Amino acid sequence: MEHTHSLYAKEFLLSIHISLFFEKTNKRNFERREGNIMLERYNIRTDLALEQKERFEDDNVEVQGVVLEEDYDDQLEIRTTKVMIQTEKGAKVMGKPVGTYITIEATDMPVPDEAYHKELSKRIARHIEGLIKEEKEEYSVLVAGLGNREVTPDAVGPYVADHLSITRHIVKEYGKYAMGEEKVHLTSAIVPGVMAQTGMETVEIIKGIVAETKPDFVIAVDALAARNSKRLNRTIQIADTGINPGSGVGNHRNAITKETVGVPVIAIGVPTVVDAATIVNDTMENLVKAMETSELLKGVGVVLQGYHAAEKYELIKELISPHLNGMFMTPKDIDETVRVISHTISDGLNLLFMS
Repeated sequence: MEHTHSLYAKEFLLSIHISLFFEKTNKRNFERREGNIMLERYNIRTDLALEQKERFEDDNVEVQGVVLEEDYDDQLEIRTTKVMIQTEKGAKVMGKPVGTYITIEATDMPVPDEAYHKELSKRIARHIEGLIKEEKEEYSVLVAGLGNREVTPDAVGPYVADHLSITRHIVKEYGKYAMGEEKVHLTSAIVPGVMAQTGMETVEIIKGIVAETKPDFVIAVDALAARNSKRLNRTIQIADTGINPGSGVGNHRNAITKETVGVPVIAIGVPTVVDAATIVNDTMENLVKAMETSELLKGVGVVLQGYHAAEKYELIKELISPHLNGMFMTPKDIDETVRVISHTISDGLNLLFMS
């Protein structure tokens, strides 16, 4: 009996401690406007437009000017979601430019199944084709493999560029019939490296190449950060808005967009890392659910469940700071997975440009 009373006392004190923390956090970081919590410092690291949309859905907030379409293939277990940000107001709320964001989620994406990845490549080619605004029968495209080849989670872009069928030099030298095809798109590629290697912003390099080679559009391939660890190496995002290299890990570089390089930019990204605070936050959510089933700790679970996701995330960031704050995690099989997925993306691009 004495042991039980002790547990109840600890539960009570823990609830008070958590409540006092959130009371302090509320005063410092949050304000209420028009009935919605507007967050000043709440910024979970993610490059996926789908996850930004889900964040508002979890809060039962409808974002005006943002349309979502979803399709699910039961046989292959592939979910395709299209997020269309149609207005500047919607873009401001989402924190992303106006445009179309297509997310392909496939549970078996890391598995080296040739037939499965062939189907994924076809879907990638089809979705990219839908975003290309060029009306020419034969167009010129520059593929930029962004990232650091020496850091495996960041090597998606360079690996994709390695496996592309490059045709521009052949067509320029010998004509399109040297390719044995009636219609040939001019494909060129560049792996610009990172600023620490070159001393130049990636956008400066690409802008110079665009000015010299005059492609009709650019396709930029890069690694991304995700909010949900379940999406790591199982998701591909395709967008017609360009890309901000390094934004997911807080390493903001100048954007690569139509405005900065002079031609349309289609971005392809694969989430390979997740913020450490996010993993701890997910663990905390599971702990809360477990507490709700416990008679002795149910009160603490109820207290935590009553707070906004942003408030709980802020608690996690303070608890893990400074040792884990700013750290990013990646799966242990990242070496093989990045190679498999990069092949799938390059096969999709080759299918599109060589057909």
